Amino acid sequence: MYKFAVFGNPIHHSLSPYIQNQFAKQTGFEISYDKILAPVDDFVSPVQAFINQGGNGFNITMPFKLDAFKFANELTLNAKIAGSVNTIKIEADKIFGENTDGIGLIKDLTHNIGIKLKNKIILILGAGGATQGILFPILKQGPNQVIISNRTHSKAIRLAKNFSKFGNTCSISLNKIKHESIDIIINATSASLDGKIPNIAFNVANNTICYDLMYGYQTPFMDWAKTNHAKMISDGLGMLVEQAAIAFEFWTGTKPDTKKVLSNLRR
Repeated sequence: MYKFAVFGNPIHHSLSPYIQNQFAKQTGFEISYDKILAPVDDFVSPVQAFINQGGNGFNITMPFKLDAFKFANELTLNAKIAGSVNTIKIEADKIFGENTDGIGLIKDLTHNIGIKLKNKIILILGAGGATQGILFPILKQGPNQVIISNRTHSKAIRLAKNFSKFGNTCSISLNKIKHESIDIIINATSASLDGKIPNIAFNVANNTICYDLMYGYQTPFMDWAKTNHAKMISDGLGMLVEQAAIAFEFWTGTKPDTKKVLSNLRR
């Protein structure tokens, strides 16, 4: 039996046990999957205890993705470039770190929703860890341009500069965003958690595709997009399921089918 878990703080809301257990049933693997609340100031102790008890791998959610990046002793290219880890696999003394967030987002956008990113102009709101985790996979799709906008403009400038070697990136202040040329808006800020939307012009959403990384409820960003005539609106539930499937494959070598699991969650 495989022993898996997810570490976070808070962790009670996590859908990961349901998703991973559905994948296990589907593929015939026997697994246990626990939610583990780690102290904010001590990620390593509970993780080490889990490994000592025979843990084979685990997911990492907020606020520990940077801690997990430091904890891993082998990193995939995705994890190295993102600078954060959300999935770890244990093999003997090797601790393999991966970041499945960006690949999960791409799979949801391209396979589930049917959006092509090639030659598109994409606006990402936010310049924190979430944006850092999705930028490289987005740029690999060959968009015309990725614009990063953030409340603290200096962070957006730094991120755009760091990722410019992978594609055409630039930064812009929130209050200077113009509507005309944007095809897709991705909300990677935590504003939805506070019941707010990023402070951008109302007409920016007009006839664009709007995607919120948050999931599980109708977010303020999604309401804003609807009010302002977005062409298509989606939350991040598909991304959650797709990135979980990539983690399952990373651990077991077997790729699960996401469609039924996503459909059940939507219901």
